[in-house]
Amino acid sequence: MNRTSLIVLAASGVLASFPASVFAADADSNSLNALREEIAQMKQAYEQRIAALESRLVQTEAKAGNAEVSARQASVAASQKPASESAFNPAISLVLAGTYTRLSQDPNTYAIGGFAPTGGEVGPSRRSFGLGESELGIAANISPTLRGQLTLALPPEGGAEVEEAFIQTLGLGQGATLKAGRFLSGIGYMNGQHAHTWDFADAPLAYKAMLGGQLKNDGAQIKWVAPTDLLVELGAEAASGGAFPSTDRNQNGATLGALFAHVGGDAGVSNSWRAGLSLLGTSPRDRQYEDADSTGTAVTNAFSGRSRTWIADAIWKWAPNGNGVERNLIVQGEYFRRKETGNMAFDTAGANLVDDYASRQSGFYAQTVYQFMPHWRAGYRYDRLDSGNVSLGGTLNPADFPLLAAYKPKRNTVMVDYSPDHFSRWRLQLARDQSRPGAIDNQLWLQYAVSLGAHGAHSY
Repeated sequence: MNRTSLIVLAASGVLASFPASVFAADADSNSLNALREEIAQMKQAYEQRIAALESRLVQTEAKAGNAEVSARQASVAASQKPASESAFNPAISLVLAGTYTRLSQDPNTYAIGGFAPTGGEVGPSRRSFGLGESELGIAANISPTLRGQLTLALPPEGGAEVEEAFIQTLGLGQGATLKAGRFLSGIGYMNGQHAHTWDFADAPLAYKAMLGGQLKNDGAQIKWVAPTDLLVELGAEAASGGAFPSTDRNQNGATLGALFAHVGGDAGVSNSWRAGLSLLGTSPRDRQYEDADSTGTAVTNAFSGRSRTWIADAIWKWAPNGNGVERNLIVQGEYFRRKETGNMAFDTAGANLVDDYASRQSGFYAQTVYQFMPHWRAGYRYDRLDSGNVSLGGTLNPADFPLLAAYKPKRNTVMVDYSPDHFSRWRLQLARDQSRPGAIDNQLWLQYAVSLGAHGAHSY
């Protein structure tokens, strides 16, 4: 509103406040002159007030500008200094898990027929009540360009072990991220996820036979996400090895390498998908496992050579109109194919016969999980492995390697779980496990997992 408008309104208000008798006396010139003088005085007063307000407005805008400049300067100065101890506030989370298992076969004799024992977590650790895979996580930004994370696993057998401990770049640019330390490998689909986020109580048979349950690396990873609407993710890893399928080589450089690529996107409003291909390569030396020879005597055998594993993974998610609160469906699967060539040493503590060894093994799982109403889900998973035909040199007797005899393990699993909120889940799982030749293990699992504290979002 301009000055003229203010004056007109003020004058109108003053005029309206006078009684009608004043206007009736319009013949009286003295009254008119007095009225004109009063209006002139009011006009001058309003102009002075408007000028004062405009001056205050200019001063206020100048002060605001100076404050903004000072804030920017302070921000730049703060970014050039290390954060104070009081400003360092890590996110701490705790996952508590427990199980009750009822098994028809002894878990202490569990082995996957046709595949050398991995030394990892391949079967239920015990019957009856037990602690699940609980974990403690600490994560925080270290600086504007770096963050750190530590995850301690509390395995059922007791103690604690470092599951992850790494630093990771922030804002490296061009969609690239660098990670160094101990971390879950990015190969496949499930490997990079913590166990408490899985849709079933345990890992698929292919993960147990090919990766020893789950692959962790001590090394470095670089990952790049393309700046496109379609998800395109490429990654590479170099690590020291140690765990199955690798071994500790006690040498400089990397003994394990991995490459992975993933693509994904949306299909309409209600569907999304992701597919990937991974390659894991390593060269184990004296990778040992326990077996029994043709006479039933316990022996230790060892493989040395090259191991290459290909993994193809895919997942499809459906939620009506993109809202999965009421209902949603997830279909996923992974296919593994491994080739190993080198030497096999029979009875390393005794005869120590060494000759050629070669194998081509494969396996897959396919599963679907359907949330049929809020908080309730049901799922089915089918696992299948094929040990293939193992080739041994002429000095080695196939009868002395009973665990490597040709076999096709399989397993059928169903589950139903209830999640009253985002922080807890209760699960019932039933499985018919035919991993061991000539034996069927009927398994019942009761599982709970609860999350305390600030827990990061789970990956797709």
